[in-house]
Amino acid sequence: MGMRRSNAFFIPDSASQLILPFVVNLVFLNLQQAIFLFVAGGLGGALNSVAGGGSFIAFPALLFVGVPPIPANATNTLALWTAAAASGSAYRKRLNIPQRVLIPLISVSLLGGLAGAFLLLKTPAHTFMQVLPWLTLGATLLFAFGERLSGGRISGIGHEATQTVILGAAVFQLLVAVYGGYFGGGMGIVMLAMLATLGMTDIHDMNALKSVMGFVINGVAVVAFIVAKAVYWRQGLFMIGGGIVGGYLGAHYAQKLPQRWVRGFVIAAGAGMTVYFFAKAY
Repeated sequence: MGMRRSNAFFIPDSASQLILPFVVNLVFLNLQQAIFLFVAGGLGGALNSVAGGGSFIAFPALLFVGVPPIPANATNTLALWTAAAASGSAYRKRLNIPQRVLIPLISVSLLGGLAGAFLLLKTPAHTFMQVLPWLTLGATLLFAFGERLSGGRISGIGHEATQTVILGAAVFQLLVAVYGGYFGGGMGIVMLAMLATLGMTDIHDMNALKSVMGFVINGVAVVAFIVAKAVYWRQGLFMIGGGIVGGYLGAHYAQKLPQRWVRGFVIAAGAGMTVYFFAKAY
């Protein structure tokens, strides 16, 4: 008489027919999410390397796969910070700002980024989602009309900058840094608009200074988010990978793009995400 297998050591065929498709579907779903987040991170990193606004892609992607709003913002900040690290070297030859201007701007970026990050961590998710569309709207409008606000002036934050100009730029950048630490979406657009109002006209020179300040703002915010355990690492790692690739490639080709195309694309992306967030929040 043949030996019977113990039920403790095998799964009945009927159960395996139920479990196996579930496991396969779970793995396939995660693979879909991984690819989706990798691509979103790549597009966000590339867009940030050109003119900012990468969070308009990366942040909604995290929401789409089920990450709650505040952890999504924290994870998005981490991913695009690594993307900025990958793309920053492309603009190093364009960074021609004296230390007496650069140091104050970096200092207020550090302080503002930290303050904004703590503000986000103390803000209820519902409140954040209600504020979010207004932030994106303001960033998009400021970028769209920031160049006109400069009144046609040439750059006022170079070697000839006065103490008054440096102080004004530092105060403006402090507000931008708080905004950036609170919500990274559109921060690059806001900084470009701020630099335009101060008289800078070459978007590649503006990007060089913007990338340094953005790296500091997001860097200190990332530390705060990690300490607070607000980052979703499982989703974030795929987005980080895509961000590094996109940031590097975007920085390589950014300076070859016509400036009008860059501005038009960022304004269109910002407007689209503003409409999306208004519809979702209200």
